[in-house]
Amino acid sequence: MRLSTSTAAIGALWLTLCTADSNLSEPLSSHQILPSTFKPPQVFKNVNLLRTVNLEKSYVRETVNVVIENTDSKPQNDYYIPFPADIIAKVGGLEVRDKKNADAAPFKTSVVEYDPDSSTQFYCTTLPTALTPSAQLTLSITFNILSTFTPLPAKINQQDRQFLVYAFSTHHLSAYPTTKQKTKLKFPTTDITDYTLNPERQGSTFSYGPYDNIPAGTVQEASVRYEFTKPLIHTTLLERDLEVSHWGGNLATEERYWTTNIGAELKEQFSRVQWAVTQHYNPPTSAMRSLSVPLKPGSMNPYFTDDIGNVSTSRFRSGRKESLLELRPRYPVFGGWKYSFRIGWDADLKSFLRTIVSPDTAAGYILKAPFLEGPQMPEGISYSKVILRIILPEGATNVQFETSIPLVDAQQTLHRTFFDTVGRTTLRLTAMNVADELRDRPILVRYEYPASAAFRKPITIFCGVLAVFGAAWAVGRLDVSIGKKRG
Repeated sequence: MRLSTSTAAIGALWLTLCTADSNLSEPLSSHQILPSTFKPPQVFKNVNLLRTVNLEKSYVRETVNVVIENTDSKPQNDYYIPFPADIIAKVGGLEVRDKKNADAAPFKTSVVEYDPDSSTQFYCTTLPTALTPSAQLTLSITFNILSTFTPLPAKINQQDRQFLVYAFSTHHLSAYPTTKQKTKLKFPTTDITDYTLNPERQGSTFSYGPYDNIPAGTVQEASVRYEFTKPLIHTTLLERDLEVSHWGGNLATEERYWTTNIGAELKEQFSRVQWAVTQHYNPPTSAMRSLSVPLKPGSMNPYFTDDIGNVSTSRFRSGRKESLLELRPRYPVFGGWKYSFRIGWDADLKSFLRTIVSPDTAAGYILKAPFLEGPQMPEGISYSKVILRIILPEGATNVQFETSIPLVDAQQTLHRTFFDTVGRTTLRLTAMNVADELRDRPILVRYEYPASAAFRKPITIFCGVLAVFGAAWAVGRLDVSIGKKRG
């Protein structure tokens, strides 16, 4: 019974991969190029809109639940989502789903390019089924906005509390008129020192509205200032490598981070003595002093290094349900400071790889691994750019992949290392503006690996050793004497 269940699951994964777009030369998130005179057709209206802005982490998380209605006389399936031009470059993880069908896949969403000088840019969401006239659909739109907070004051003392200012519009920027709308802000604390307009306050939540009959493109500026005495951890670049070894039965992971704290900077010079004294009672601080990296069960051989070398201030705990790698940098990372480091670990390949047996083709494999792992902190971590390399065995062919992470680039390259002949097949994927909420989302990679390719490395090693001994024997047989031999 277990065998049949596993076979069915592998078959389902294979069918999913077969239907996925396997063209590795094009990104999954494509662009539409439209004329500079473009304006979204007024074919929809927002009947009821609830916007929730979450400020509990170091980045903004917005959720917009909206009931849309087709006001045109023809079926429509293109819904446009506008953003200010200075914000759209910081938007990441945008997903549009059917609110009443949470299990369904996200709708296809792409960036619209039409006028680089325009103050408003657009995403376009294509509904899977065109909405008929007067029909309604409830959408759930979620996205993150990175690096949008302003520390105030910009410089603080080492033990001071940190306050952030967030500027926003109480009216949700929409390409269509809205009949009724409400905006909610969720804060990490009740210490909200300054705010504009007159929101309805309930604990750590502000509510604006409801607003009625809002024209398309309407904004109403507002701002809030609140305490956030935590580090604003932002990684400008993450390079993540997954190396698959069939011979060793191992999945080796290495992650390289270029991290900075974008919070308030220090007003005066850092005092190591003052820092050591305050650590006895562990007060809140805006400095990044540690990172926790949850790992899969069975992870082993972890390491933690930086530009200087091995960092001994780390601890690894392995458990049945989860392993934990605790990292402590060489120094506390205050606002404006940077810290680059790398971590890595090994895992049993059997936990991530499944075999597909087909009599017509070479042996097929499906690799299911997290697209993003890394630290998991209460204050959150954001990434400007994530480069994932999946290094498959040498000789792997017919590579296909599927992931729900929005990508900007996907390439298939070669990675050369010890005893390789032509190089290992490598899948290189690039994502922008990623937040740690996408952590542990899987990527599925399907590839074929024939038996002849599996024996390529041992044969290469054998031939290399044989060539060395053959060369040594040939050199030993050479007569390099200068004088003539005497009879």
